[in-house]
Amino acid sequence: MAVVANKRSVMTLFSSPTCAQSHRARIVLAEKGITFEITNIASDDFPEDLMDLNPYGSVPTLVDRDLVLYYARVIIEYLDERFPHPPLMPVDPVSRARARLALTRVEREWYPLADRITQAKSGKDADAARNELRDSLSATADVFAAKPFFLSEDFALVDCTILPILWRLPQLGVRLPPQATGVLDYADRLFERDSFRSSLSEPEREMRN
Repeated sequence: MAVVANKRSVMTLFSSPTCAQSHRARIVLAEKGITFEITNIASDDFPEDLMDLNPYGSVPTLVDRDLVLYYARVIIEYLDERFPHPPLMPVDPVSRARARLALTRVEREWYPLADRITQAKSGKDADAARNELRDSLSATADVFAAKPFFLSEDFALVDCTILPILWRLPQLGVRLPPQATGVLDYADRLFERDSFRSSLSEPEREMRN
């Protein structure tokens, strides 16, 4: 495994152009201004070199010289520690713990609901997941509106994790109600960030065209 990785002198991200988990990593890389190469992977065509690097053959997979990382949360936390400026996690332990709880909530609630919508075997199942995601986001609207960023005065890994879901809402068929204005305002502001715009793949741009 290390032999394959050592052949790469520039950081490489194996990424699906439509995968929300891959999008998380691309946002962090863009926010940090990191030089990297991207290898786009089709969902039904995983190349042999990726299978050699990652036993799960999953994306995103990050190769940084002799280090190979998979699972988006591991990748984005590594990037934040490896490239500390700008910091994307709070410095003090209490705020850092709260940020990790928020990350975990998004990963355990909103990402699975998005997956349920896209993988549903019936319209009824998809509609149920859409309603759950809509209601969960709406219930959190006050949190989105309370500060410039999610639970923070500064852009952070939590925002990098939430934005791919919000960007995909039209494609997922999720329409937020008027009481979710805080979520919509947050999304509109953060979608204009240079790092977010540059993180988008062409298929992702087309999701909102």
